[in-house]
This record gives sequence, structure tokens and C-alpha cells, in this order.
Amino acid sequence: MDVTSTTSVTTRTSSGGATMSGSTDYQTFLTMLTTQLKNQDPTSPMESTDFAVQLATFSGVEQQTLTNQHLESIGGKMDAMTLSDLSSWLGAQAMVTAPVTVDGSPVTLYPQFDAKADGAVLVVKDAAGNTVAREEIDPTAKSLEWSPTDATGGALPSGSYALSVENYSGETALSLTTVQHYAEVAEAKIGANGTVLVLADGTEVAASDVTSLKR
Repeated sequence: MDVTSTTSVTTRTSSGGATMSGSTDYQTFLTMLTTQLKNQDPTSPMESTDFAVQLATFSGVEQQTLTNQHLESIGGKMDAMTLSDLSSWLGAQAMVTAPVTVDGSPVTLYPQFDAKADGAVLVVKDAAGNTVAREEIDPTAKSLEWSPTDATGGALPSGSYALSVENYSGETALSLTTVQHYAEVAEAKIGANGTVLVLADGTEVAASDVTSLKR
């Protein structure tokens, strides 16, 4: 998780209408103010209230710069703590919705069903997106032991397979739902959109999508 302050404060002077951000060097601002005072019309000097506003603006810019620096420091510490915390995920089994790695062993699946379904079919697709197997399953089952076989009953070759569930009410197709399973976490890293987990087979999933974790 990258924590970097991008906030800027825009201020406007009473005389010129120019703007400056919190990232602007405030020494430059002070130089500009001094120059303005030196070159003001002696017959119409700056009002004391205007001078006070300019000084307040200077102080605000300085404070914003210091705040941004402080936020950057905090962000670095937060990143370090997050990486330290993520180390506990390594080697754990995470419940994910992702392709299943087949190696000849049975796999425990946790299919999601449509509440209105009275029938369901497990659909298995290979890495190329081809349907290699369809198997009727119980739409009330909380989990099932899946033996990876193709349409002929032969063992599926080792590889990655995407699983889904077709839900039916009688002969009417209702919806397509997901299938979850446990997979080992090999790596945890901080990405631009949050924490990413890399599974043992190289598949990447968002940590926010993990619904359960076990050893």
C-alpha cells in the first residue's frame, strides 16, 4: 500500500491573484512578499490587514509543507508494518475464487449456488477456455470432493482449470456462480490497488477477495 500525500493547498494573494501549492518553497514566497513591500506605491501603501493576510498565507504554506513531509514519513512506516504483517500469510491456505491447479489429487471445492436453484452443473474449462467436463452436483452441498476428470471419465492432465456452476430451476437456466477453494499463498506484495497475494501456481488475487484463511 503506497501512502503518499498528494494533497496541495492553493492560496491567493490579495494583490495579484497568483496561486501556489504546498509543495512550493516557502522561502520563495517570503522573497516575493518582501519584493512586493519594497515596490509598493508609497502614496497607497498596503493595508495592515492585507499584510496580515499575506503573513498568514506564508505560515499556512510552511505548515502544509511540514505536514506533507510528516505524512510521507508515516506512510513509509505504515508500508513497513504492512509488509511485516503480511509475512504471516505466507504458507497459509487462502479461500479464493481462482483457477484450480490440477495434479491428479482430489480437490475440496466450495461452490456458490443460486438460492432458487434445484439443480446445478459444475463446469470445468481448461486454460484455453475450452469446456472439458460437466458434472451434476447437489445445489445444497456446502462443499464437495472433486476428482478432476474429463467428459469421458479420464483423469485431467496437470494444469490450471477454471470452475463455475450453472444453476437451474427445473430445465430453466438461472445463473452462473463461482467456485471457491483453498490455495497456498506463496507471496504477498503491495500493489498500486492494495495488497496482492501470489498463489503457489503463480495466480495473483487481491487480498480483499480472500474470504477465509487457515493453516
